[in-house]
Amino acid sequence: MWLQAIDHVLKRFQDDGIDFSRVRGISGAGMQHGSVYWSEKGEHALKSLDSSSSLEGQLGDAFSHPYSPNWQDASTQQQCDAFDNHLGDETRLAQVSGSKAHHRFTGPQILRFRTKYPKKYEQTSRICLVSSLLASIFLGTIAPYDISDVCGMNLWDIKTGTWDEQLLSLTAGSSDTSNLKRKLGAADVPEDGGACLGNISPYFVQKYGFDRSCAIAPSTGDNPSTLLALPLRPLDAIVSLGTSTTFLMSTPHYKPNPAVHFMNHPTTPGLYMFMLCYKNGGLAREQVRDSLSRSADPSEPWQTFDQVASSTPPLGQASDPSSPMKIGLFFPRPEIVPNVRAGTWRFIYKPRTKELLPVDERTWNCPEDDVRAIIESQLLSLRLRSRDLVESPTGQNAHLPPQPRRIYLVGGGSRNAAVAKIAGEVLGSIEGVYRLDVGENACALGAAYKAVWSVERKPGQSFEDLIGERWKEDEFVEKIAEGYQEGIFERYGSAVEGLDLVEKEVLRG
Repeated sequence: MWLQAIDHVLKRFQDDGIDFSRVRGISGAGMQHGSVYWSEKGEHALKSLDSSSSLEGQLGDAFSHPYSPNWQDASTQQQCDAFDNHLGDETRLAQVSGSKAHHRFTGPQILRFRTKYPKKYEQTSRICLVSSLLASIFLGTIAPYDISDVCGMNLWDIKTGTWDEQLLSLTAGSSDTSNLKRKLGAADVPEDGGACLGNISPYFVQKYGFDRSCAIAPSTGDNPSTLLALPLRPLDAIVSLGTSTTFLMSTPHYKPNPAVHFMNHPTTPGLYMFMLCYKNGGLAREQVRDSLSRSADPSEPWQTFDQVASSTPPLGQASDPSSPMKIGLFFPRPEIVPNVRAGTWRFIYKPRTKELLPVDERTWNCPEDDVRAIIESQLLSLRLRSRDLVESPTGQNAHLPPQPRRIYLVGGGSRNAAVAKIAGEVLGSIEGVYRLDVGENACALGAAYKAVWSVERKPGQSFEDLIGERWKEDEFVEKIAEGYQEGIFERYGSAVEGLDLVEKEVLRG
């Protein structure tokens, strides 16, 4: 599938008349955590590609395993338990690797592959992430991992910048980790996210007309690449409102815990990428939308949803901020954060006494009350888990409470006015809520910027400085909602405590 995609995209570009000889550098964004298993035959084939044939035609048999486990794979619970326990507990694993063990993370996936397919594992000469597979194809030899994407494996010690020997030993099934290290190419993970790995493979020069000097930079994961879609400043946050919900923030602080993800910043040493990822995003909101009466205009399916969300007071409260709050969890699919089964739970929270009460038809009007509640619960979860990373502003806004500087919304949900308004009310943000209008391809744009930075930077020039010099904010960014609103922001601060209690109650059940 990956090979088909590369063949298909390049053929479309060629048919559209793209002059590949003008391309000076290539980076890319790959589905994070996914793994690819090369055979020795595949490594040789990669170095001797024939420009008269497709990649799929020549590399279809280049892999020891025909499948590529990806982020949707949930078959590794046993391996995740082993990872969480191996260093002591999930908190220690998060401190070392940036995350507790997750089904989709590559280390647990490799452990499962080794134990389930021992013969195929022995036949594996190299293991790529999807991002390093992409770089390898263009380079014509196996490329090293990217300094940010390597952090999505539960194998890399972020603070020491090395592989963790204990975690490698667990994965390898032996204290002798040399064989696994060879498969990972462990000796070479460049710290420089913009390093030139080499020039493009002759295959692409001959087949598509690329210039021989076209440089290949490390490709990174789709989430780190999304972070690069604009010259993001520390304490700016990107909220991706797609099928899933993802929260990304650039921060100088490394404060890992089992509920979140920390990774190296893909371009800037000294910064980290903080990430939250939820399975239940747009699909959960759509489920609530579809429970309402249909919009009068079929071309505006969110019209009724927006109207109900906008007309419902924050948290379903009366004007008194100490009155009971309506808080719910809406998970059509099993959720990652918190790690609970699929289901819907609704509660009345009394902020004054910190009590949770069950709901009935008198206290919760379904489905209308679900509309604002699902938006609020998703955003309250972001605020709960990012609150230790945000800081109070300086200068004339120093009196304000800790919150992001800006919120940038991307993805399909960013077009929903009610969601944007509530995002500003719940999350705050000193300068407001903005839509980053780069279509549906923020991660592709980030990869392109990474290539530009790799090729054109001056000595010592940071990614933020180079891209910032060329960034035309008025062409890509539109302010769509206010941020911090005194009183409302503090009211949602109380609701954060309520959501925390709701999650703990559901986890106990």
